[in-house]
Amino acid sequence: MATVILVRHGRTTANVEGVLAGRAPGVELDAVGREQAARTAERLAVVPLVGVVSSPLERCRQTAGFILDRQSGESDAPLGIDDALTECDYGDWQGRTLRDLAKEKLWSVVQTQPSAAVFPGGESLAGMQARAVAAIRRHDAAVEAEHGPGAVWVAVSHGDVIKSILADALGMHLDLFQRISVGPASVSIVRYGPNRPDVVSTNTDSGDLSWLRAAPPAADAPVGGGAGPATRAGDVGDATDADPASTQPPAAERS
Repeated sequence: MATVILVRHGRTTANVEGVLAGRAPGVELDAVGREQAARTAERLAVVPLVGVVSSPLERCRQTAGFILDRQSGESDAPLGIDDALTECDYGDWQGRTLRDLAKEKLWSVVQTQPSAAVFPGGESLAGMQARAVAAIRRHDAAVEAEHGPGAVWVAVSHGDVIKSILADALGMHLDLFQRISVGPASVSIVRYGPNRPDVVSTNTDSGDLSWLRAAPPAADAPVGGGAGPATRAGDVGDATDADPASTQPPAAERS
């Protein structure tokens, strides 16, 4: 099975100011966000990627550019743009501050029953999840068909979008997706096997990823959990090792 690395874009000024940027044009990485993207690109430099697919929004394309710039000569990964990976259409909520939005009746629905949330003038969170998951699975199947089961590729997207993809891969109802944290420029790894998705890691911002160069494990989960890749010794990039202070935005943050 192929491996998809889900990367959230780096920090933007809208994130810092607590503004729901949505699909507004001109929202770019700030200085910290560029450093975060460069750090993630450095982590991924040891992995020969077969492709990078990005949301069309500037902050994601910038993050994808950092990743591609650090790829070595053994990787000739093209950049693809897929509208299905773009930010949720927050409609009338776009451009407003989170502090102001928290006063809306819909806010509690977004927090506690997101499957029922439909943004005024925009899309539903369920619709966002459906189109994003379909796109990831479609790209992943195409990557494996063209490059084989050991292929690794990257999808660069947004916080809520990646959280919804991870919820699907974990078999979680969308109403539970707010339990998942996806920090700026964080790395999450999923493998879509024939029987079930394998969520390898979530929300990591450090650690050696060179073990991804090895062949993927068998599709069936080993009884007892297995020993893991032999080259993974010393890896500190698992979800349990991520630094919460550096990877987790406020619970209500949107990007």
